[in-house]
Amino acid sequence: MFGAAMIGGVAYLQYQAAQAGTYAVDMFGRAKDVAVGGATGFLDGAGSMFEQVGRGWGKTKEEVSGLQVQTPQWMKDIYEGKAGQEEGGSGGSGGPNEPQRSGVGALGAGAATAGAFALNAEGEEDTRSEAVAAKDDQMMMLTRKMIEIRSLLQTIGQSESLSLPSIVVVGSQSSGKSSVLEAIVGHEFLPKGSNMVTRRPIELTLVNTPKAHVEYGEFPSLGLGKITDFSQIQKTLTDLNLAVPEEQCVSDDPIQLRIYSPNVPDLSLIDLPGYIQVEAFDQPTELKTKIQELCDKYIQPPNVILAISAADVDLANSTALRASRRVDPRGERTIGVVTKMDLVDPIRGAQILTDRNYPLRLGYVGVVCKVPRDTKSLFSRGSANITSAITKNESAYFNAHPETFGPNSEVMTGTPSLRKKLMHVLEATMSASLATTSEAIHQELAEATYEFKVQYNERPLSAESYLAESLDAFKHAFKGFSDTFGRKEVREIVKQELDQQVLNLLAQRYWNRPVESLRPIDQLSEGLAESLESLPKADPENPLWNLKLDASTSTLTKLGIGRLATTITAQALQDSVRNLVQTSTFSAHPFAVQAISAASEDILRDLSYDTSDELEICIKPYKYRVEVSDQEWKRGRANITTALQSELKDCDAANRAIEDILGGKRKAKDVVAFIDRVRSGSAVLEGDGVGGAGGFSAALLQKGREALFLRDRADILRMRLAAIKSRQCGTPANKLYCPEVFLDAVADKLTSTADLFLDAELLSKFYYQFPRKLEREFRSLDEQTVEKFAREDPKIRRHLDVVRRKELLEVVLKEMEGLRMLEARERKNVARGTQTEDMGGRRKKGWGIF
Repeated sequence: MFGAAMIGGVAYLQYQAAQAGTYAVDMFGRAKDVAVGGATGFLDGAGSMFEQVGRGWGKTKEEVSGLQVQTPQWMKDIYEGKAGQEEGGSGGSGGPNEPQRSGVGALGAGAATAGAFALNAEGEEDTRSEAVAAKDDQMMMLTRKMIEIRSLLQTIGQSESLSLPSIVVVGSQSSGKSSVLEAIVGHEFLPKGSNMVTRRPIELTLVNTPKAHVEYGEFPSLGLGKITDFSQIQKTLTDLNLAVPEEQCVSDDPIQLRIYSPNVPDLSLIDLPGYIQVEAFDQPTELKTKIQELCDKYIQPPNVILAISAADVDLANSTALRASRRVDPRGERTIGVVTKMDLVDPIRGAQILTDRNYPLRLGYVGVVCKVPRDTKSLFSRGSANITSAITKNESAYFNAHPETFGPNSEVMTGTPSLRKKLMHVLEATMSASLATTSEAIHQELAEATYEFKVQYNERPLSAESYLAESLDAFKHAFKGFSDTFGRKEVREIVKQELDQQVLNLLAQRYWNRPVESLRPIDQLSEGLAESLESLPKADPENPLWNLKLDASTSTLTKLGIGRLATTITAQALQDSVRNLVQTSTFSAHPFAVQAISAASEDILRDLSYDTSDELEICIKPYKYRVEVSDQEWKRGRANITTALQSELKDCDAANRAIEDILGGKRKAKDVVAFIDRVRSGSAVLEGDGVGGAGGFSAALLQKGREALFLRDRADILRMRLAAIKSRQCGTPANKLYCPEVFLDAVADKLTSTADLFLDAELLSKFYYQFPRKLEREFRSLDEQTVEKFAREDPKIRRHLDVVRRKELLEVVLKEMEGLRMLEARERKNVARGTQTEDMGGRRKKGWGIF
């Protein structure tokens, strides 16, 4: 393609020359025709010819070299690409006989760090050699590994020895601390406000993702997912900080934020609240002290201190430098950052960066981190990266003063230089701490392994396995329950409920009413044509007793047996499930108890609707006519006898309880005797005994009424038990005289129909659906919920902590072994003579970690 371009250029040159020749021939023709000014005209024509030829040659040469006019776009791309390759490959470290390196090689070696150091941003060129770029990439990979180890150690916690250093950013509120961090990240994301907004430490982890096309942030402890809108990150940080009460001033509870971007270096930063000199009128008086105590907690060794100071403030008044000198008097782990360099004279700015009164071993870096005014409105939304704008603005300012901030000066300036310095310092500091940390990790792992072996017999456990084991055990227990709870148990439940309904009907239709008044009996017996004592001798054609029996039977059959039987059976199942939960491992987990109960309730509710309706259809024939066989009558006679005997025992027990309340059997007998006299009319009572009567209080008279009712009920029960056992109640033909036996036989027929249907429709479906529903719900739980479930049990929580701690320590050791392999590979390269040379020409040894 380059050869074709050259041929095209030569052809264009020939074309211009041909044009000039044509013009010359034309001039000769004109000279021949015009004889009047022969010599003068010829000389003029010749001069014009050579002038045209010269213009054509110059124009052709300019167009071929610059490719500005008439050159195809593809040819321009070829020349521009070639020029870019030559320019990018001019920074090699080889000798004159060595082939020139192209930009492609440098790009392959330093692509990861070019974006991280902002060397590919506008206004900054990547002039590194291929060897230097490869070394930077290796350093970034090492730093990323150590940051991963640091994150794992933070998860393990519980020991200061299990930690790797971070870069702690300190500075006063007006020093430009937030601008420096946002320039490093490339986005405006920190909370801002007129009052103090930053009230909690922000543990900021930057992760370089060279292949990613989207920048995003994550709050690991909040579980918000990936946030690509940095204004939303800013809002979240603001809300988390403002959640700290004003009376509490600041909190040492950190906010963890991770930012993934191809334009950030791998760094671990901690942003702290800015120092203040004087508390505002609306701020607590202890705010200054609390901020200082919080910062002092984080700037302790081995953390690196990034002390932010403004150029327009004397370093002697820098709060950040004063704080760092208290804990780092020799300045061995402090990096000074001087912001707002454009606000002071360049010479004064250079003097600040080379200050000898406050020397720092890691030196000072001067920056101008503000976003240019013409683009600030564009980037204030946080939707675009501001690295290019800041780098361009910084380069414009520092390049305008080359004698002060140029390459030959002794000062370090610019955000790209700060980024690179931070990475190198963090890598070196972490490497120095790895040996000590490795020993602590081995000791912690030995203790965790011993506890795991002795206390838990090396039994592996995870939240998922614990949930699976608990679920399997509960399903096994439920299977055992389903084998023992069937049609027989349903029949007993339904029959017991219908027996109670029969007793209620007998009490309403046949037995005596409660004593609600102390008026004479003759005033209460209006409308009662017959008493129960006359039933054995009643006329079979008497409409009163026939009406009572028919009404009682109709009430029983139309009671809503479908809904009643289904409800009590479902309730029995629900109670049984709760009992199973309470005896299982799920009993220690409120979440699981609620989930299992809700699952069974949902299934039973859905099944009950259809089951009750279908059961009502099955018992519909009994609503119109009920036929009772001799065997059914016999069974009903035996069952009602047992029910009445149980009712009689309950009456006697209740009567004895009232006697105890009244002060004994004698006292109770006196009260009941007085009420009998009043009801018989032999004693006159005024006001219905509201204020007491006969020497008894109103409360005693009330209890006397209850005792009287229980005495009468017991008498009726004894009378009816005698009637049922008589020969008259031996056959179904005498159902009129024995309504108790007939109603019980009807209830038995209803029960037989109900238990058969409930066993087939309710129990079988519930036993099938319930375990499968539990399986789906528990298997679909997210990891966080499963972890929360398992940790609700203190014993399991301790077991999980030991297992997790042991596993994390093993992972950390594995990662550190990976670093050992990197070190071994570097030493191998050094042995082969591939080690690089430093700026002074001396050979630089490979980095050592352990």
